[in-house]
Amino acid sequence: MQTPRTFRETCIKTFFLFTACISILVLTLIMVFLVMEGLPLFKTVPITDFLLGSDWYPTADPPDFGILPLIVASLSVTVVSSLMAIPLGVMTAIYLAEICSRRMRNILKPIVELLAALPSVVIGFFGMVIVAPFLQNYLDLDTGLNLFNASLMLAFMSIPTICTVSEDAIYSVPGELKEASLGLGATHWQTIAKVILPASLSGISTAVILGMSRAIGETMVVLMVAGGAALIPVSIFDPVRPMPASIAAEMAEAPFQSDHYYALFATGMVLFLVTLIFNMIAEHIAHKHKQTGAATL
Repeated sequence: MQTPRTFRETCIKTFFLFTACISILVLTLIMVFLVMEGLPLFKTVPITDFLLGSDWYPTADPPDFGILPLIVASLSVTVVSSLMAIPLGVMTAIYLAEICSRRMRNILKPIVELLAALPSVVIGFFGMVIVAPFLQNYLDLDTGLNLFNASLMLAFMSIPTICTVSEDAIYSVPGELKEASLGLGATHWQTIAKVILPASLSGISTAVILGMSRAIGETMVVLMVAGGAALIPVSIFDPVRPMPASIAAEMAEAPFQSDHYYALFATGMVLFLVTLIFNMIAEHIAHKHKQTGAATL
């Protein structure tokens, strides 16, 4: 017969199992719905023309459903924003965790967390009203709504994610490693570069991938400041249209169960697969560089 304590633990395990099953079920239903609404497109459009076609004119007669410019735009803004966000996010995490005083940390940490809480529409509005005219006027561009502006705003959104997760990873490094390094005569900088960063590489890698995943899946910012041109960019200052922006901008206008409707869901499938690949890479890197103790450094 079960004791009250055993019964309580069984109830708690059952509750968490039920919660996990609900989460998996909801995700599975979303995937099934996405595939069911996207696959009918390929009855009329070959998948190679869809993925490699360079023309996206879904309302033309006849329509073109090539999403290569959308894929290139999504990857471009993700790469450029990552080049800006990763160094700033990781260096900010190192400063907060290892260098600044407790008083300064108590001031800066809430500011970083506040940046993470800003709605994407506010960041997009800032990029559209302040940054775009500045770029257009001072760089003599045709338009300030372009790849660089979108990347800048996405970097602004990714930095808090990268910083927060990286800081937690740095804090989780065993204190004995740091004390041993300092005890052997290493300076603080040498300890950070050769002990703390290698030991926290798993968490920092996860932070970087999470930041990139947020950038590639962000919708509102790229819809407002990327320019909306479904063309393959040849310059960092060309207007672009990433996949989330196309889905958000055109879904309301696409006739129900038309080829345009199915093409947008198929674009969502591609976006889902790209995000899934990012997460699988993060999981692989985190597992490969997992720090389980001082002996594994």
